[in-house]
Amino acid sequence: GAERYFTRWYKPDVKGRPCEDFCVLQHSNRRVGRGGSGICVITLAEAHPLLQSGKTIKSINYQISANCSRLQNKVSGKSKRGAQFLTELAPLCRISSSDGEEYTIYSCIRGRLIEVNENILSNPTLLQEKPSTEGYIAVVLPKFEESKSITQGLLTQKEYEEVLLKRRNCSS
Repeated sequence: GAERYFTRWYKPDVKGRPCEDFCVLQHSNRRVGRGGSGICVITLAEAHPLLQSGKTIKSINYQISANCSRLQNKVSGKSKRGAQFLTELAPLCRISSSDGEEYTIYSCIRGRLIEVNENILSNPTLLQEKPSTEGYIAVVLPKFEESKSITQGLLTQKEYEEVLLKRRNCSS
């Protein structure tokens, strides 16, 4: 279903960190009468270091700071009351790999945090084996009035493939 109903958008080199790329899967449904964009699923892009062979995920932590845990996000009702508001560079979680590297995963879009994927806490391999489906990181709902601008600064699949090609050419 991810390929059929979602449009892929990419954010490469987030916060200037080479290859730390994220993918935003934007649902195609348009909210009736509002002209808004659908819900967005935040995932790792295929070039992210955590998805390269040899990396093993040691831990995933949704505790962002002493006072902020994404696991405490409690959403209720049609208007999604209680949802944490995120900016483009709001951290969603931190992932440690067995080689000692730690990666901060960012929202990449503005909106309300609808849910985090608690399944990856008990089964971190989902993140690597099925990043676009069961291994997603979070679900974010953009604001209605920002729906048209939500993808500004993000790359299309084709544009992202060009970035990957340039990277390969530079490293060879």
